[in-house]
Amino acid sequence: MVEPARPSVRPGPTQPLRFGVEEEFVLVDAVTGVCVPRAERVLADAALTLGDRAQAEFCATQVEGCTPPVETAERLREELAVMRRALAAAAGRAGCLLVASGTPVLPSPHPLPVSDGVRYHRISRHMGPVADQPGGEMCGCHVHVGDLSRREALAVGNRLRPWLPVLHAVTTNSPFCEGRDRGVASSRTLCYGRWPTVGPAPVLDEGGYERTVEALLSSGVLLDRRMIYWYSRPSEHLPTLEVRVADVNADLDVTVLLAVLVRGLVAVSLREERAGAPLPSVPGELLCAAHRRAARVGLSGDGIDAFTGRSRPAAQLLADLLEHAAPGLAALGDLGLARRLAARTVAAGTGADRQRAAFACRGSLADVVAELAAVTVGQSASPGRSATRGPATGGRRGGRAGGTATAPGRA
Repeated sequence: MVEPARPSVRPGPTQPLRFGVEEEFVLVDAVTGVCVPRAERVLADAALTLGDRAQAEFCATQVEGCTPPVETAERLREELAVMRRALAAAAGRAGCLLVASGTPVLPSPHPLPVSDGVRYHRISRHMGPVADQPGGEMCGCHVHVGDLSRREALAVGNRLRPWLPVLHAVTTNSPFCEGRDRGVASSRTLCYGRWPTVGPAPVLDEGGYERTVEALLSSGVLLDRRMIYWYSRPSEHLPTLEVRVADVNADLDVTVLLAVLVRGLVAVSLREERAGAPLPSVPGELLCAAHRRAARVGLSGDGIDAFTGRSRPAAQLLADLLEHAAPGLAALGDLGLARRLAARTVAAGTGADRQRAAFACRGSLADVVAELAAVTVGQSASPGRSATRGPATGGRRGGRAGGTATAPGRA
């Protein structure tokens, strides 16, 4: 989310919480469907329309698009659609397609090309092989909600922790990773989990946050404060809470659902905090297990209820979240929308389910890429026909790029 103008009035009962979204995409060659390092050219072109809403990512095969902070779900959808269309048009002029998938579907050439910039190259050296792992072009979707002080963002984040595995499940969209079905709904979670600090945020107040961050920096675990990758964190450059648990999704409805649910949860958490309600107590290991399960099954099986530790159908856990967030959603005018989009997602399946369905229908990972590229910009690919113009070619490792996927690997 691009830096907003600071409001003169803090958000309160009559002033909606603003929110914004950052989405990361891979660039794939329009002929082969394989990731290509054309971000610099695409961003220079897209910036003519989007300005600093078009941004670089770690790999030169990725781009990021940001919305400004907005007050309504309708405006958020409009901003997301405009941003995607501008990036996709710039990608097309560079001979590539914009694809929303948590990890690259087809094998990528390695070593992965790192974007220009001192910081990205420092991170690459610091992380070593982890930065060049299969699926290293990870693409997430981050939701910012504000305006919040650092104290408020931490307090709200502490209360959101048990609900984030449910959002994790809803947004899974990376079953294929570099030519292989990894046997999970979110391969991105497996890849991302190898980076430092990725996972549920610890329960911290302002003093604890500063002490923890300073310890991570002084020990050399992190190079800078922007490398705090917890699933929820106070933004270091915006007055917001940032929730970063989701895979990027091609279906814009899933992105909007994620954003309104996050904002609804934040609204309820703020009320609870101001009323002095007790903080939910959830063991860290149980929370990690709930996220692992969510990444494995999405909405297609049983998730873990982070409050009780019991296995329950993931769709029921989503219904619980909707009930809990309902007061905040209603106050923000999003309750009906959230219910409709949640029901649609449960019925249609997650992005991971849809990727696997596309592969089952057509038997080609190149066609999965084409379907993702079409849906990313609000279109639909013709059944049985790829949007690419020729057979896909593979990288140096992974399954058969243009044909069948290899068997699911061990997570």
